[in-house]
Amino acid sequence: MSTTHFSQASYVLSGVLDRIEMGEIGLPDIQRPFVWKNTKVRDLFDSMYRGFPVGYLLFWANGSEGGNRQVGSDKKQMASRLLIVDGQQRLTSLYAVLKGKPVIREKRGEERIQIAFRPKDDTFAVADAAVRRDPEYIEDISQLWSDGKGQHAFITTFIDRLVSHREVAEEEQKRVAEAITRLYNLVNYPFTVFELSNRLEAEEAAEVFVRINSKGTPLKQADFILTLMSVFWDDGRMALERFCRAARQPPTSGPSPFNYLVQPGPDHLLRVGAAVGFRRARLQHVYSILRGKDLKTGQFSDESRKRQFAVMREWQERVLDLQNWHEFLKAIIRAGYRRSSIISSNIGLLYAYAFYLIGKQDYAVEPHVLRDVIARWFFMTSLTGRYSGSYESIMEEDLARVGDARDAHGFVEALDRQVRNTFTKDYWTITLPGDLATAASRTPGLFAYYASLGLLDARVLFSKMRVSDLLDPAHRAKKAALERHHLFAKKYLARLGIKKRREVNQIANLALVEWPDNIAISDKAPSEYFPAYMARLSSEEQERMVYWHALPERWERMPYEEFLPARRQMMAQVIRDGFAQLAR
Repeated sequence: MSTTHFSQASYVLSGVLDRIEMGEIGLPDIQRPFVWKNTKVRDLFDSMYRGFPVGYLLFWANGSEGGNRQVGSDKKQMASRLLIVDGQQRLTSLYAVLKGKPVIREKRGEERIQIAFRPKDDTFAVADAAVRRDPEYIEDISQLWSDGKGQHAFITTFIDRLVSHREVAEEEQKRVAEAITRLYNLVNYPFTVFELSNRLEAEEAAEVFVRINSKGTPLKQADFILTLMSVFWDDGRMALERFCRAARQPPTSGPSPFNYLVQPGPDHLLRVGAAVGFRRARLQHVYSILRGKDLKTGQFSDESRKRQFAVMREWQERVLDLQNWHEFLKAIIRAGYRRSSIISSNIGLLYAYAFYLIGKQDYAVEPHVLRDVIARWFFMTSLTGRYSGSYESIMEEDLARVGDARDAHGFVEALDRQVRNTFTKDYWTITLPGDLATAASRTPGLFAYYASLGLLDARVLFSKMRVSDLLDPAHRAKKAALERHHLFAKKYLARLGIKKRREVNQIANLALVEWPDNIAISDKAPSEYFPAYMARLSSEEQERMVYWHALPERWERMPYEEFLPARRQMMAQVIRDGFAQLAR
């Protein structure tokens, strides 16, 4: 008979919640932030009230050492022995309502879930203004368990309030009391729990979750690291998540991580910290390290875990430092990338942050030198899609190259050498023009072209406005400040028999114009509108406009199939010239 990796147990709801409150069961954000709508929480209580099954719970034995431990701001009486793998949303809902605790929403921050109950007909509802004014409802059932009055006092108070509004027969009072008692007794609702053995590795626990819950989101290594943080350093996990939430919303006052380039998730910043603190990109290894595993011997120890968490505390302080964060973002702006819509890879940007922190803290690279080398590095990795494939493996190789550096000069040279090895003559003249032969709306080559226009202080086509100014994300009108204009209009190409979207929407057929010009040009032939619009400009301005926007000589009269490759070569040259600005 094969060995089983789980045991089965029976719990009542109050027992599970008490163990969560004591700390024996960890309630981490293992799958995702709390995403259930309040209507789903309402339905959960309704099903339990009616005696319907609401599914099993899946826990994972942590195997941590015993003893007293404080996790987060609450006083926990013991270390978390069990971690929740499946059932988090249900238990978060039940814990939040029965204990009167707020949940964390991804965009709205803390929020109390208020579920109402109408005893006369056993109806649950999400509390709103109308429900709160209705004396028939218990407007927030959390009060039944958390206000300290006790069940009988609560029933008496509710019935007295009801009687003050209308006549309530004795039989109905009895019916109301029974309904509230039945609601109160949900604390005795039974759950079947499967406990996975602590011998299982993270990958095996994730596989169990996926196999038995095909509708769930597969767990990632970052989820398990966040789980460990919930158990052993809950303050750190909460700080990480607060930073990420604050990065998404403009502040009303004071310093903030908010920006227009990237809104990182906890998993992104974990990757930054792992690279900075452990020189690791594979989160699988980081997870094992934080569990206290010696990667050479394979042995686990609590002493090793404590040492590694101390390292984690140190690097997380650097990662979340607002001065570090915003100084790094200046390097991305220095590279010409001014808004999130032209950044094709958040992973690439966050890995650049890791190198920024390594250069600053470990090699003491001068700030202006560091900004420029990180700008060059990010430009290269973004343009080439360096981290679009097996990014963990590639990053481990990049970390190893930097690890051989002995001083600030060596660090800068290690990054620049890789940039030079990538940006060869053949890359600029053959590879890049080939990469530009696409109709994909989000492509690194097109974004690098926009960034280069900013670096070259280019004006918008037919305009005296700078591209960099109109790419500023502060512009939020109904119409975008800039629009992608088809140099050969769609309807014009259709008249020539060119109708396939992939041909029409080639990025070599797109140029940045102000939206009024885009509307006015409409479906005119290039030979009709181009001379008229260029007449706005002086001969010197026309010459620069043709260069910036990579327009071949007499392009407006070229056959479309000849125009595209000619413009790609010129766009590649503009990108090369833009990058050259970063080497000055």
